[in-house]
Amino acid sequence: MAPQLTPDQYAALGRDLDALRQRVLADLGEADRAYILDIVKIQRALEVAGRGLLFLGFLPPAWLAGVGALSLSKILDNMEIGHNVMHGQYDWMRDPALNSRMFEWDTVAPAENWKHSHNYVHHTYTNIIGKDRDIGYGVLRIDPAQKWNPYYLGNPVYAALLAVFFQWGVMLHDLEAEKLASGEKKWSETAAERRRMWHKGVKQVLKDYALFPALSGPLFLPTLLGNMTANLARNLWAFAIIFCGHFPTGVESFTEEETADETRGQWYYRQMLGSANITGSPLFHILSGNLSHQIEHHLFPDIPARRYPMIAPEVRAICAKYGLPYNTGGLAKQLGSVFGKIVRLALPDRLTRAWSGTVETDRARRAA
Repeated sequence: MAPQLTPDQYAALGRDLDALRQRVLADLGEADRAYILDIVKIQRALEVAGRGLLFLGFLPPAWLAGVGALSLSKILDNMEIGHNVMHGQYDWMRDPALNSRMFEWDTVAPAENWKHSHNYVHHTYTNIIGKDRDIGYGVLRIDPAQKWNPYYLGNPVYAALLAVFFQWGVMLHDLEAEKLASGEKKWSETAAERRRMWHKGVKQVLKDYALFPALSGPLFLPTLLGNMTANLARNLWAFAIIFCGHFPTGVESFTEEETADETRGQWYYRQMLGSANITGSPLFHILSGNLSHQIEHHLFPDIPARRYPMIAPEVRAICAKYGLPYNTGGLAKQLGSVFGKIVRLALPDRLTRAWSGTVETDRARRAA
C-alpha cells in the first residue's frame, strides 16, 4: 500500500514532476509533428482500404480484410488520434485539423460533451468517489466505497453490455442519468447536451449503417455487417484499454475530504495511485493511444502521448524515490483483475469484506 508522504515530500514530488513536464514540453518539435501526421495518413489509408474491400464483400477474404482494416482505422481514430488531439496534445502545431477545439472523431459521442466529462471532470477529480463519474460510468459498482444495493447483482451483465455498446455509453455519459433519476438534475438542464448527441448520433448512424452500405449496392448487407463488426471491435478494444488503466487491483480511490485543498504534489500523488499501466509491444502502445501508459497520461494529459513510453522509466524512478507503487502488468493480468473486481463487487459487502476492508483501511490510514 502507498505511504502517506510528508508536506515536504509532496512538495518535492511536485517539483520533480513539474520539471519533467517542462523538459518534455520544451523538447516538442518536428519529430512529434511528423509522428501524428503519419498516424493520420495511416488511419485514412486503412479506412479507404477497408471500405474499398467491403465493396468486394462477395469474396470472404476481401470482407475479412476490409473489416480488419476498418477496425484498425476506427481504433486509431478513437485512441491515438481523437482522444489525444482533444486533450490539446497537438494544439502547439497550430494545425486546424489537429486542434482540440475543432476536432471531431468517428464515434457517436460529440467532442464537446466528451471534453467536459473526460478532460474536465475525470482528469480534475480522478478517482474521487462522488466526483469522478468515470468510476463505474454511472452503471457499474467498481469500487467498494460505492454503496451496494441489489441492482449491482447485475454488474457482470452491465459490464458486458457497456463493452459492446461502449461508444453509446460514452455518448450518454454526460447526461448524468443517476442525477436525473434521483431528481438532483432536471431533464431540461440537459437540452444542449441532448441536441449535440442527436446531431452527432444521427450523422454516425447514417454514415455507417445507411450511406456506405447503400453505396455498395447489392452488397448492402455484407457492408452493413462489416461496419457493425468494425464498430464492435473498436468498442471492445477501447473498453478493455480504458478499464485496464483505471480499475485493476491496486488502483486506489479517494474521498472528497482527503483531497480538499490538495497541493500540486498531492494532485500528482492521486494521479499516480489512481492509474495503472499495461505492458506490450510498440504497436500495442500505438493502438491503445499510448493509454497503456495511463499513469503518465494522468500526470501529463496534454503532453503528446508518443512521449509516454519515453518518460515512463523516469516516472517509475520517481515513484521508487518516494516509495510509491507503479502499477503495471500485461493486458491479460490487468483485464483479469478488472473483471474479478466487477464480479466481486456485484455481491453484498458482507461477502467481500476481507477484500474491501483492505482498501477502506488504507484510505482511512491516508486520511488520518
